[in-house]
Amino acid sequence: MTIEVASAAGASCDLWIALDPGADGPPAPPLRPRYVDWSLLGGWWASNRQAHADPSAAYAALDALLQPRIAVLLALLPVPGGPAAAEFHASLRVQDLPRSVAFYAWLLDTWPREWTHRYATFIRPDLALNFVLMVADGNALHHDTLYHLGIALPDRAAVIDAYHRARAFGACISKPPRTTWRGTPLHELWLEDPDGTLIEIYARLTPAELADMPADQAPVFLVPGTAP
Repeated sequence: MTIEVASAAGASCDLWIALDPGADGPPAPPLRPRYVDWSLLGGWWASNRQAHADPSAAYAALDALLQPRIAVLLALLPVPGGPAAAEFHASLRVQDLPRSVAFYAWLLDTWPREWTHRYATFIRPDLALNFVLMVADGNALHHDTLYHLGIALPDRAAVIDAYHRARAFGACISKPPRTTWRGTPLHELWLEDPDGTLIEIYARLTPAELADMPADQAPVFLVPGTAP
């Protein structure tokens, strides 16, 4: 199922929203629409229809997921063009600068470009990343605002390899490598930095891997012996 938002001229499709992960992708050129994958049908829809004897209850559950997404869409539609950013910059306060520098040097696979007794700056031009660690100056660190940081890897094997590297490095492993299906399907590994900030190491699934999604969408643990 798709929802099309056509242009005023009617000659093209400006927005293509896919609700079924198994549906065809966006139309071919010259339409070139903005493509959004909400993936609400498929396994989730099938399990909810089985769980509700009354079909209207299943549709109500679907509507409860659709409405917040539509609210975000309505907020996005009038947004004008923004600045032409050439780099993403973030700065994170830490309690123990040397420990945190060592962790992020491992995670980003590079030494900081520069550091002092108060900060360290990591530059990754290939990621357009300017990432700074700053001493906390005695301030309490809160983890309820920043949910997590993350890096993408090419495939499932790379996520599994990152797990073994993390163990060898001594990183705190929050969740071992798993394939998860709810939300955005991912192969994912969760770590914690020295201050407890969550780090997600992930790879997106191939079409063939997506086709193996179990009906109950239960996570699949990728390393033997790591399932709870």
